[in-house]
Amino acid sequence: MKWIQFISFASILAFSHITFAAVSEAPAVNLPALNGDVSLENLQGKVVYLDFWASWCKPCKKSFPWMRDMKAAYKDKGFEVVAVNLDKERELADAFLKKVDVNFIIAFDESGDTAAQYKLRAMPSSYLIGRDGKLYASHIGFREKDKSKMEHAIKQLLKHQQ
Repeated sequence: MKWIQFISFASILAFSHITFAAVSEAPAVNLPALNGDVSLENLQGKVVYLDFWASWCKPCKKSFPWMRDMKAAYKDKGFEVVAVNLDKERELADAFLKKVDVNFIIAFDESGDTAAQYKLRAMPSSYLIGRDGKLYASHIGFREKDKSKMEHAIKQLLKHQQ
């Protein structure tokens, strides 16, 4: 593991409720989005917060304002949010999106194939991917008490992967 990766990984590890595995290549994401298509390959060079959500998920509704704030705060540092909807019916996602303000990429995984590659266990689930395309952390659920820990992990990865 490169020294910079080790520093990022070690500093992020200090936080509970965020799961870490050995740093590994993030599974590919190639999905239709609100505006065209999205792929992780095209986002390489950015730190990506990949979030899986559904319209029926109550914690997902609470996560959207936080993701919007994170995108606004760190977009100039090379940060991107990709929120992947897993509803089987696109109309449900569209109705949800009419009620929230987003400034980030919304993608759709109706088949659930991409979610399966990430071994999704609960909603919402999020993954922090470095500029190098590697998966550094994952988080299940969305709780107020975890917001500062998740933001710290984002800041550390942005700082150590400039």
